[in-house]
Amino acid sequence: MARFRVCRNSRLVFARRPGRFTPMTEPSGNPAHPRRLNVGCGLDIRPGWVNLDMVDYGGNTLTDLNKYPWPFPESHFEEILCSHVLEHLANFNAAITEIWRVAQPGALLVVRVPFFLSTKYYSEPDHRIPFGIRSFDNYEDISGRRLRFYEKWKLGHRTNYGSPARFLVEEKRFHFSNFAALRWLNGLINLEPVVYERFFATWLTPEEVWFRLRVVKH
Repeated sequence: MARFRVCRNSRLVFARRPGRFTPMTEPSGNPAHPRRLNVGCGLDIRPGWVNLDMVDYGGNTLTDLNKYPWPFPESHFEEILCSHVLEHLANFNAAITEIWRVAQPGALLVVRVPFFLSTKYYSEPDHRIPFGIRSFDNYEDISGRRLRFYEKWKLGHRTNYGSPARFLVEEKRFHFSNFAALRWLNGLINLEPVVYERFFATWLTPEEVWFRLRVVKH
């Protein structure tokens, strides 16, 4: 699963700052009962986390990520990281529903995936699921939020395929490139990422899409 990934930031999680995702120190927890889940960990084995993958990298929990349920109780984890793994799975709806199941109410979910137009996505034969800036629209809790004009039709006619999974979308943004000389473009393309994806992404194509979500359970 994670054997193909080339863009992991080892031992980092991402916190909200205006206009960007920035690394922060992992909060402490009880190492005997980890409450943080690293899905598709690959070689990124994080101390104090449950590191989950389909391949035995040494130090990780081995499970088939395409078979459900995973070996965890409901509402167990307070933080979940999915970095360059969801695009490898067989069924996005099933995977995101299972992630929601094992997450606590209010848990943080950080997702990093390749953008579907980028070479990071289509040059990897094992990638199955394409992702764009609106990939979590079907699962977004929009109660109390004023919709923008271009959101009204889609969010008003959406379906989440019967899944109970709901998330608050705290942030969704493109990551253009890891090259320092090109990072200035991150600010430009994220001024209005939905509009950018619709009209300009084929000209200057971002490499990744990043999401910061909060689990909603009633």
